[in-house]
This record gives sequence, structure tokens and C-alpha cells, in this order.
Amino acid sequence: MDFTAWFAFVLVETALCLTPGPAVLYAFTAGARHGWRASLAANAGVVTGNSVYFLLSALGLSAVLLASHSLFVAIKWAGVAYLTWLGIRLIFAPSSEAAVGTSPPRAKIYRGGLILQLANPKSFIFFGAILPQFVDPNGTIWLQLLILGVTSQVIEALVLGGYGLAADRSARVFQAPIFVRWVERVSGGLLVTLGAMLATFRRSAS
Repeated sequence: MDFTAWFAFVLVETALCLTPGPAVLYAFTAGARHGWRASLAANAGVVTGNSVYFLLSALGLSAVLLASHSLFVAIKWAGVAYLTWLGIRLIFAPSSEAAVGTSPPRAKIYRGGLILQLANPKSFIFFGAILPQFVDPNGTIWLQLLILGVTSQVIEALVLGGYGLAADRSARVFQAPIFVRWVERVSGGLLVTLGAMLATFRRSAS
């Protein structure tokens, strides 16, 4: 893998990470509600989920997952259910919860980010089908996968960290309780929408 291929991967990965999706919404909401430090827990959960899929890809197991219709469907519907539940929970969250500076259980935020990423079949499609496209078959495969995997994780962490920080700063500027409440409602609605979109994802991917 030469520098050109690596740089192309950086551009693709950055564009994908910047595009608002479940992970971005989760980190942004955590930052708005509890502050930037809490959003780091969400960030860590998402990155851990990516690490699991990357490991499966490096071991060659992602091909088995992608070929298994039953497993794909199971992961897809788990993702639909979780996104819908999370979205509804944000929409109808009590206004008393919408406050920056509370002491949220970081482990719970981390676990939510991990489940969110693992329940998204697009994640293992990326690591199992897209990432190998940047690998030179004539080079050292495991080293190239490692470089791409680490690059992907760094970019994801930086982007999610940026979203979390922006949410935290915005909440402090735009009167935290009101801003956070609207962030929760909008994010909740988008998560429910993404869940509905994910419900039809199988037909276009298999």
C-alpha cells in the first residue's frame, strides 16, 4: 500500500465519519447533555465497536458474517430496535434530565456507544468489504490492515470528539436546558428515522 492509497482511504474515512449518523448523534447528544468529557465515553464505546469489526475483518471472519443471511438479519433488526428505542427515549426524556453538569454513569454511556456500533451492520460491511479495497495484495496484508484500522480509529475518535466538544460549547452558549432539550428531540427523531432506514438496508446490501 503506497501513500496515495492511504491518503485516499483517509479522505473516504473522514467523509464517512463527518456524515451525521447514529454514532455522531450519540456523541453529540452526550456532549450537549453532560459535557465534553462525558461524550468521550460515547466516543470510546463507538471506537471499541469499530475495533471488534476491524479484528473480525483482519481475521477473515467478516466474509463469513457478510455471507450469513441469518446473522445479517439478526444484527440488522437488533440495530433497528436499539436505534428506535434510543430515539424515542431521547424524544420523551424528562426535561429535568436535560442539564449539563450532571454526573452521568460513564460506563452506561460507553456501553450505549458500544451497542450502537455493534448493532449497525453498515459498520462490519465497511471493515469487511470497503477497507480491503485499499489493500495491496502484493504487500504485507496484516500490516496494511493494521495501518488502515488504526487510521480509521484515530479519524473516528477525532471527529466524534469534535462533535462532542461542539455540542458542549453550544449548550453553554445557548442556555443549556433549552438547547439540550431541542438537541434531544431532534437527535431522537433522526435516530428513529435512521432506524427505519436501517430496516430496509438488507435489500440493498445483500
